Amino acid sequence: MKPRAREILRVERLSKTFGRVPACSTVSFSLRQGEVLGIVGESGSGKSTLLRCLAGRIQPDEGKVLVASDDHVVDIWAMDEASREQFLPTTASLIHQNPRDGLRLDISAGGNIAEPLMAAGGRHYGSLRATALEWLEKVDIEGWRIDDLPEIFSGGMQQRLQIARGLATHPRLVLMDEPTGGLDVSVQAKLLDLLRGLVRELGIAVVVVTHDIGVARLLADRLMVMQRGRVIEEGLTDQVLDDPHHPYTQLLVSSVLQV
Repeated sequence: MKPRAREILRVERLSKTFGRVPACSTVSFSLRQGEVLGIVGESGSGKSTLLRCLAGRIQPDEGKVLVASDDHVVDIWAMDEASREQFLPTTASLIHQNPRDGLRLDISAGGNIAEPLMAAGGRHYGSLRATALEWLEKVDIEGWRIDDLPEIFSGGMQQRLQIARGLATHPRLVLMDEPTGGLDVSVQAKLLDLLRGLVRELGIAVVVVTHDIGVARLLADRLMVMQRGRVIEEGLTDQVLDDPHHPYTQLLVSSVLQV
């Protein structure tokens, strides 16, 4: 019997309120190695706030975010700030909707990939450059672009470069915020193919936030539907989308079918 994949992330009763508005309310779930969890909902549902709590960007009011390290599990919000900033970059990677938010536009494509590797201890120039070339190939960017600045790349190339930068250190957990947002349909399709292949190859655990039901269906193994900060439905992606039980989920799915 194949051993069960290791649990990479566990979220326990996570809550965050802005003023009187509950952005997240007692959200709990777990995620294993090689699994993709999609989080869907309209703007204001709380999905992006939840993602930023997982990424260490917004501190929740209550709850735990437990992430697996090499030999134990840590609650990132029980750590002091310095320890959290040292732990997260090599363990979890955040892929932004706008790739310009996740790239250094003033350094080369190769430098963007090498920078997190150096932060993780890499020092040999030849090795760093070779790794950068490998990752450019993985994300379908020609190696001769290694010394080009991201500023002159198309939006799709910038997003693929951001993915290479985020995955080069082999994080266990990847957090994606609308990874295909703002891209035209043909570019979206290529990017989704790339992401599916990398997830299979690397066995990473992924949380992907999206308002696009099509993206969720193509990428996610499981789905959580959020409304007003609460998880109102969850399950296997095909089950949730093909047989939605909650009226809000039914509305989301029907709105896609009517387009």
